[in-house]
Amino acid sequence: MSVLILTTGGTIDKLYFDALSEYQIGDSVVDRLLRTARVALPFRVQELLRKDSLELTDDDRAAIAQAVADAPERWIVITHGTDTMTDTAKVLAGRTDKTIVLVGALAPARFAESDASFNLGMAFATAQVAGPGVWIAMNGTIFDGTKVRKDRSINSFVAVE
Repeated sequence: MSVLILTTGGTIDKLYFDALSEYQIGDSVVDRLLRTARVALPFRVQELLRKDSLELTDDDRAAIAQAVADAPERWIVITHGTDTMTDTAKVLAGRTDKTIVLVGALAPARFAESDASFNLGMAFATAQVAGPGVWIAMNGTIFDGTKVRKDRSINSFVAVE
């Protein structure tokens, strides 16, 4: 078995050049993070998009869903911006043949005090042990992808019923 990591952009891959700069989404850091962690399970990284999640369109979400459908892998991790991660989870909901885990970061992976590595590790593990469906791995918790929201007031994800 292997894990497919689809990258779509978001904070996890953001670059800031100085305090006055606009962010840019750079090359994905996911492959480097997994190799640094010495991940032994085979994985494949496929870049789909380089967008802030607030810029994702219905066509982008359809492309993500198509990439999931076309993938031979049963375990899929999708790096994604946190602002609309739950919207993409809803598009992917209902799949019973694959385990799909969306993951992001509240601080870019390139920052020393980022949650990116931890979140990615949780997502990678969740893909291997969770049942088929859509999950979100954020803030040290695994959420049902259809029963979660980002609470901006506490900068964290919380479960909803």
